[in-house]
Amino acid sequence: DIGLRINPLHAEGEVPRYDPCAPHSRLGFPVDQLTAEHLEGVSGLHFHTLCEQDFEPLQRTWDALEARIAPYFGQLKWLNFGGGHHITRADYQRDDLVAFLRDVKARTGCEIYLEPGEAVALDAGILIGTVLDTHWNGMQLGITDISATCHMPDVIEAPYRPAMLGELPIDEYEDAGEGGAPVRLGGPSCLAGDVIGDYRLPHGAEPGTRFAFLDQAHYSMVKTTTFNGVPLPSIWLWDSETDALEKVRSFTYEDFRDRLS
Repeated sequence: DIGLRINPLHAEGEVPRYDPCAPHSRLGFPVDQLTAEHLEGVSGLHFHTLCEQDFEPLQRTWDALEARIAPYFGQLKWLNFGGGHHITRADYQRDDLVAFLRDVKARTGCEIYLEPGEAVALDAGILIGTVLDTHWNGMQLGITDISATCHMPDVIEAPYRPAMLGELPIDEYEDAGEGGAPVRLGGPSCLAGDVIGDYRLPHGAEPGTRFAFLDQAHYSMVKTTTFNGVPLPSIWLWDSETDALEKVRSFTYEDFRDRLS
């Protein structure tokens, strides 16, 4: 089959740079330019306009799009509503989604597809790091073996602040002493912007302190780099029933070297 990605021209993205329907977006053929000629030999239409969102943005997108593509329902075999649907999140309106998909299929005669990629691994996997060194420059600073640039690039690109296991609320800090004060964590690379964020660690931020960032099994694993020679994290499996750890893979200097030559 041949499919065509379209731009519904209906923005639901919360961050413009990640919104496929932002002005001048390269992602998808603008639906207001779509003609019957464009769909010759095309079996289906695809759009991907959501990012970590619930059902209502999908409903609004379809409401804005349906009339524009209704003339072609008779010749289309499928519709793909892309990804960005957080269907595994506890508060997602799954019953509404099921009813909606059944209704769309009945009205269009098309097979309906979703691509809930991130939802499959939502809240899975942790990234464990260590504080390597600390110093003071107007606030407590911690250098870690985890790099936003190399290991969690979405922290900089999105941007977003990854949740930490057991972190203490920063807004409740008053005078907990140096050990309980917020610390700005950053990576070991040469980039000034390699900053993860400000945190209050459960047991302070002394050299050797270990910590874990949550929900790291999806984009972080596939977007890692070895910029500056920063090592890639090793990959381990934890058995929650036996508490056993199994190393799947670790990375060495040779992995870094062989990517470059």
